[in-house]
Amino acid sequence: MVTSALASNSSGLYELGDVPDLGVVPAKMLAQVIRGERFGEPRDAFRVEPLPVPELGPRDVLVYVMAAGVNYNNVWAAMGIPIDVIKTRQKKGEREDFHVGGSDASGVVWATGKDVTSVKVGDEVVVHCGVWDPEDPWVVAGKDPMFAPSQRIWGYETNWGSFAQYTKVQDHQCVPKPARLSWEEAAAYMLVGATAYRMLHGWSPNVVGPGEPVLIWGGAGGLGSMAIQIARAAGARPVAVVSGDSKNEFCKKLGAVGVIDRRKFDHWGKLPRWSDELEYGVWLKGARAFGAAFWEALGEKKNPTIVFEHPGETTLPTSCFMVETGGMVVICAGTSGYNATLDLRYHWMRQKRLQGSHFANDQQAQGINKLVDEGKVDPCLSRVFQFSETAECHQLMRDNLHPSGNMSILVNAPRTGLHTLADVRSAK
Repeated sequence: MVTSALASNSSGLYELGDVPDLGVVPAKMLAQVIRGERFGEPRDAFRVEPLPVPELGPRDVLVYVMAAGVNYNNVWAAMGIPIDVIKTRQKKGEREDFHVGGSDASGVVWATGKDVTSVKVGDEVVVHCGVWDPEDPWVVAGKDPMFAPSQRIWGYETNWGSFAQYTKVQDHQCVPKPARLSWEEAAAYMLVGATAYRMLHGWSPNVVGPGEPVLIWGGAGGLGSMAIQIARAAGARPVAVVSGDSKNEFCKKLGAVGVIDRRKFDHWGKLPRWSDELEYGVWLKGARAFGAAFWEALGEKKNPTIVFEHPGETTLPTSCFMVETGGMVVICAGTSGYNATLDLRYHWMRQKRLQGSHFANDQQAQGINKLVDEGKVDPCLSRVFQFSETAECHQLMRDNLHPSGNMSILVNAPRTGLHTLADVRSAK
């Protein structure tokens, strides 16, 4: 529970690096704030502002943020597309005229609502981004909360995300921080890792298993790097698709049995109309060549039983064409566009499955956390930024200039390589 409403200093605000006593909640905090009048390029949209520390409900937890992960959703939030996250929440009755983003975090439980029993003040945690109303009839009935009408993504569809000294989360979002990880490593993997875990383990009977060939688009990215390791941990044979020779060894070190360079093919985009024999024939030749490249990378003339999709518009026609009979194309995004096409003849005659997937439930978040804790999945942290560089790292992501793997931002942790609250205090 909250032990104090105000910090001891006169401004009610602790600067970064000044750690209050455990459980002492200041009146204000520093946050990277997006406002509607600044929507645009991330470099212009984010600004540091002092804000009141958010109030807690009965099942809420206040987390002292050590580090925050970086995801594309807050590039969208900064630009105000495809939705204005601030106005969307205001239409539902929320009053704040700003957005504090951030959907990945590591930190320390600093205060709890009156009904919280699953965590306590002082617990060192990683936060997952699945939020839902605990009183939602769907959730109360014990059904998958990711299908619940109240489900939202924390730090994007909700306010008070991790780009601040304190973040407000629901109790079930907190999982134990793997002790072997630094704060910045622990902040890097959960959103992409849990998303990939659900995609590969959540859609029975099409779940990843020993010996299964799996095609993974964007193998060197945040999602792909997690998917390769999750598939490999299950004994599967992942083949990664990348867009540069420099990424081949990165994927192979993670467990890919082979790599395909998509730059060697030019049939990408919407599927030509089947009645246009010339254009369709050109596309079909390209898709078959890509399939042959998959066989070569796998070392066997066998199609993938699961295709791990997220580019969408440019790649889905090929994915749906080449997935094995009875196999599944599972998709969680449309980074190249949303208007996707497929040849339904192959889809129904070969009884293939096209499955949408969105983040993860508590059990799946715990599943990826267990793999990380056991050392079977590495967070693939590629670069760490200071809190003041929040806009810069989102601009890099917007411009597709970010490095392979995942990125983190130090918030209250003063430097890299620290693992505990005690480390942070002694590093002052």
